[in-house]
Amino acid sequence: QVQLVESGGGLVQAGGSLRLSCAASGRTFSSYGMGWFRQAPGKEREFVATISWSGGSTNYADSVKGRFTISRDNAKNTVYLQMNSLKPEDTAVYYCAASPLRVVGGVEADFGSWGQGTQVTVSS
Repeated sequence: QVQLVESGGGLVQAGGSLRLSCAASGRTFSSYGMGWFRQAPGKEREFVATISWSGGSTNYADSVKGRFTISRDNAKNTVYLQMNSLKPEDTAVYYCAASPLRVVGGVEADFGSWGQGTQVTVSS
């Protein structure tokens, strides 16, 4: 298991940007596939983006493709989500997750460790 702590959420106007960070504990961070998910009020949690253990492979939900970028720094045990051109519909609690699969898609069941979430609110 790996412990995950998200940060960087907040309130931003539509069209603005935020960068979320997820700090992981443990010496095996570099072997995990990582992902970001989000849950809007009254909705199911949904996949946002994933990144492979090396950072060489990424996947994005269609709704964020071209606006969000997932990256990782294995030396710092941290994964990031750069969010640009934010829209009100991006408002949600954003969760970081770790998977024992080195290359992972957007299936929640593949992720065994979750952070507590960070709130992102985009005003119109």
